Order: sequence, then C-alpha cells, then structure tokens
Amino acid sequence: MRSPDRRALCLARPMSDLRIRCAAPSDIDTVLRFWRDAAEGTSISDDHDGVTRLLTRDPEALILAERDGVLVGTVIAGFDGWRCSAYRLAVHPDRRRQGIATALLEAVEQRFVALGGRRVDAMVLEANEQAHHTWAATGYHREDHWRRWVKPL
Repeated sequence: MRSPDRRALCLARPMSDLRIRCAAPSDIDTVLRFWRDAAEGTSISDDHDGVTRLLTRDPEALILAERDGVLVGTVIAGFDGWRCSAYRLAVHPDRRRQGIATALLEAVEQRFVALGGRRVDAMVLEANEQAHHTWAATGYHREDHWRRWVKPL
C-alpha cells in the first residue's frame, strides 16, 4: 500500500503546460518508441518485458513529462532502499532547452526525499556531452573515482 505522500508525487500536476506523471503499463510501447528517438544509447532492458518488470516492481519509478498529451521526456527514479538511482533521462530533441529535464529531475528528487533517500546516483553516458551540461546545470557533479562494472545475465 502506498502512503498518501508518495502517491501524491505521481499524480498528474501541471507545471505551466508541462504535465509530470508516473507511467502506467499502457504507456510502455509509447515510451519504448520515444527512447528510440530521444534517448542516447540503449539498455539491455529496453523492451516491453523489461519496462513491465520495472513498473510491476515499482509503479512510481518511471516518470513521464507530457506537453499537450504528447510524451516529451522520461526519467527512471529507482530506489532499492539503499541507493537512489536516476536512469534514462531523455527529452525529445525538438523539446530540449525548455526546462523539461529540470522538471523531471525535480520530480525525481521529490520522490527520493519522500522515500528517505540521501543522494542521487545518475547513470550518464561518457560520450553524451549535452547530457553532462544538463546534469551539471541541475546541481549534479561527476565522481571520477567510481566506475560502473557490468555483467550481462
């Protein structure tokens, strides 16, 4: 059962003409198409099953930004009880530099604060210079002493 405070984070709330809300299972195909156009790189979980698992495990983790009913941005705000992790921050190329990423990251931070989080770790591609500027402009900084180690399952 979700607490009222956490649920409020995912209720649609207008911000000028930008609507921030949590994704529903009916959004999955739209999100996957959006990521093909707007996201840099791909993830092993960028498929219907992967996003379904995410929403089943944490229905509030995938946050969407819409303008006039059209998806213009996404971010995943994952929390495992220990770490707050931000993934898949993506804004449609025609809608960048309009405050969408900032609004999405504000929603992420509100979610994490409500969950008791203490710090956000963001996955940002090394080669995506534009993303580096976006993250830095919203108060994030790079930690060079950490590296991501992966092993496909």
